[in-house]
Amino acid sequence: MPKYSYGGQALVEGVLMRGRDAIAVALRHPDGRIVWAAEPLVSGFRGKRIAKLPFVRGLVVLYETLVVGSRWLVRSASLQAADEGVELGKGSVAVMLLITMSAVVGIFFLLPLFIASATTGGQSDFVQHLVEGLVRVALFIGYLLLISRAGDIRRVFQYHGAEHMTIHALEHNDPLTVNAIRRYPTAHQRCGTEFLVVVIILSIIAFSLVGKQEPLAMIASRILLIPVIAAVGYEILRFGAKRRGNLIIKALFLPGIWVQMITTKQPTDDMIEVAIVSMEEALRADGEPLPADSGILARTPLDLVEPVKARREGSPTPGPAEPPPASS
Repeated sequence: MPKYSYGGQALVEGVLMRGRDAIAVALRHPDGRIVWAAEPLVSGFRGKRIAKLPFVRGLVVLYETLVVGSRWLVRSASLQAADEGVELGKGSVAVMLLITMSAVVGIFFLLPLFIASATTGGQSDFVQHLVEGLVRVALFIGYLLLISRAGDIRRVFQYHGAEHMTIHALEHNDPLTVNAIRRYPTAHQRCGTEFLVVVIILSIIAFSLVGKQEPLAMIASRILLIPVIAAVGYEILRFGAKRRGNLIIKALFLPGIWVQMITTKQPTDDMIEVAIVSMEEALRADGEPLPADSGILARTPLDLVEPVKARREGSPTPGPAEPPPASS
């Protein structure tokens, strides 16, 4: 088992695996081939001591996941639309991320505040925060249930399951083969979905501590506390993932596993093959050996980026970085 805890993300007809120093992507081409690409993680935080500090490392991982993941999500969609020659500029990615994050903050952080304030006028702080928390949970679950009904999103959720199952197999030192991977569940204790569940629970606690303030102060607190909640949530997720054998810890994190019943679905064999190629190329990009019986699936390099070459034997290897959530 590699020393680094690999994570990933489902794409449109593909899977992204995030390694120690690089990411690898495998996609099912419209013509049926598996195409792949890899690129180094060059966020500007690589190798810096501050990026490994508790409560900072989570924000670094989140930033890298949002930027890289969004870019490849668009590229994977473009490939399915036969727009292989289209490159997404940094400015386009930045605008898309800004719009997405604004929508997330508005819908899942500010809207529950407005609804709770409008429906609990004159009630105690406890009642208002309770209603706000319940509305936030309802919006989150309702959103997931709604989008899961779309056929294209369901396929993304199947690739999400394939990604988790492949990571399980790697972590248990099993061969990266379809038959071996089939034995594992689609849920994973480091899933990005579980991270979001932790963030929602923490937000209920944090905003209740802020108490009832002036309207502008209430709005500002919801926005300014988001990175704090995310940083604390990442540390809690890391702590829980390493101690899932403890029955109490396991019970506390069960809501995250339950929500993954929505965001992950059983994949087909060809989806698992894509996840296998993505994991194998992520291992190669990090200079890690492949498990036994691996590397046999046919694949073709993707032209969108220059593939990362596996480290040559004897080249210096950076020290281990902090593990990301298993998926977004």
